[in-house]
Amino acid sequence: MIDINLIREKPEIVRESQKKRNMDVKDVDKLVSLDKEWRNLKKEVDDLRARRNKLSEEISQAKKQGKSIQNLIEEAREIPKKLEDKEKFLTKTGEERDSLWREIPNIVDKSIPVGGPSKNKILKVYGKPSKPKFQVKDHADLLENLDLLDTKKAAEVSSSRFYFLKGDLVKLNYALINFVLDFIRKKGFTLIQPPFMLRRDVLAGALPLGTFADTIYKIDGEDLYLIGTSEHALNSYYMNEIVDVEKPIRLSGMSSCFRKEAGTHGKDEKGIFRVHQFEKIEQFVFCKPEDSWKEFDFILGNTVDIFKQLGIPFRTIVLSTGDTGRVPVKTVDIEGWFPSQKCFRELGSCSNCTDYQARRSNIKYQDKEGLKFVNTLNNTAVATERMLACIVENYQQKDGSIKIPKVLWKYAGFKEIKVKKKS
Repeated sequence: MIDINLIREKPEIVRESQKKRNMDVKDVDKLVSLDKEWRNLKKEVDDLRARRNKLSEEISQAKKQGKSIQNLIEEAREIPKKLEDKEKFLTKTGEERDSLWREIPNIVDKSIPVGGPSKNKILKVYGKPSKPKFQVKDHADLLENLDLLDTKKAAEVSSSRFYFLKGDLVKLNYALINFVLDFIRKKGFTLIQPPFMLRRDVLAGALPLGTFADTIYKIDGEDLYLIGTSEHALNSYYMNEIVDVEKPIRLSGMSSCFRKEAGTHGKDEKGIFRVHQFEKIEQFVFCKPEDSWKEFDFILGNTVDIFKQLGIPFRTIVLSTGDTGRVPVKTVDIEGWFPSQKCFRELGSCSNCTDYQARRSNIKYQDKEGLKFVNTLNNTAVATERMLACIVENYQQKDGSIKIPKVLWKYAGFKEIKVKKKS
């Protein structure tokens, strides 16, 4: 959530951010109105409670002085009913205000381009897309021809967008995971394998659930949701705590992730680029506000280094205001080159969420001025299924075999996936 004092004192900043996101400002206006009503009701309730306490003293004093207490008693009898009615309105208004408040997006950073996806800005391109002298295939066809991927059988036993990885592709998947885990640990991150399910209130500490309800899976009959990314679980690790961030706390979550991918029917249904279940290694940072952008550059640099070592052409792009998620103030996407599509596709993203998640999850630190909310940042180190798809397409050979990035040789135990000879 954003600071309620900002909404009260400078609502124009929130309205301007909404406009940049191409979102209606009516929610901001309604929130300002509800908050004002809540504060007025709060004062009335506090005044009634104070008057109730004062009346007890006045009645006692009047008795001692032999004065009539009838009027005071009648007033005292009326206060509980008035108080009950006011408290009901206060609770109802507070709940309505808080519900709307939690859905208001973060304030977009001034450095990002204003507009929709067409305004996304390329920051840098790394490597050059190869120009094979043969007809390239997409990753799904390549892997199915090698009998390393079966999405048809997965659709029969689960649904579309699931898969069976087979043989050397399983080894390659874990080679990628182990390479990145070793890399990220050397960068000073504490490795975490988090719970794959979270309670609703815990998940709400990381993101506005009203907006993301169509993207996450709920466990029927239980107050549990499957995580869409370990970011949400890592954010909850210090929920309702005061932490020491004199040095930034850097965690790296390794988890399976689960997403409905609602609204993407018919898009990328082939292969393992856009699936309901995948593995991902996430970088997550808790830090002081003054360290926030330095950490942003640090974790983005880590992903750039990983992608360089994997030898795929890729680029970094800063997202525009209209394409930035509700939680971050700024996001840089990392996109890999897919030869079969002759374009770059998203493989991960790096986001600075400032104190938005910390306010929702009540994560603070102590400094000379008192308790303050930490800043949180997250960045994909690698989403393995998408990266596998990218590696396979870029390392494919004319005969349908696939070379393996050199950095993965020792983890996979092989240098290439060969085409099986027909008997």
